[in-house]
Amino acid sequence: MTETIVAWFNETLSGVLPAEWIVLIVSMVPVLELRGGMILASLYRFSLVKAFGLCILGNILPVPLILMFVTPLFTWLKKRKLFRGIVERLEAKSMGKSQRIQEYEFWGLLIFVGIPLPGTGAWTGSLIASLLDIDKKKAFLAVACGVLMASLIMALLSYGIPWLVGLFL
Repeated sequence: MTETIVAWFNETLSGVLPAEWIVLIVSMVPVLELRGGMILASLYRFSLVKAFGLCILGNILPVPLILMFVTPLFTWLKKRKLFRGIVERLEAKSMGKSQRIQEYEFWGLLIFVGIPLPGTGAWTGSLIASLLDIDKKKAFLAVACGVLMASLIMALLSYGIPWLVGLFL
């Protein structure tokens, strides 16, 4: 699914925006985040340094906004009949993943964001931190460290494996 969405962004925005902007935008999008951005950067054959910079920046940019505004936004949206069900499902789904974060706070949040699996990442981690009312500075630092960890893992997968395969072909 990630590959399909990344391909859509690439096809839709190619020629309209520079490749660097496309990677940055993909890294900002929930679900895709850094995972999708790093894959796309490797397909564009960006240097690892360039890929790191764009993907980390794109993935971290929404975090302060989520940490500051998601709780008041959700409170406002739950007062609207149209959005109440959607917000409550999103909160329930996020809180269903929050046990370890609640237990270990900083380290739980860092690991949750840092292991690039479906349903984890900066967006969900920031949402959970907000819903658990974790200190915003502490949450931002944990999410940022998690993004760095995820970028290292994704760099190994997106750049390291193709490099190794190229050695044997």
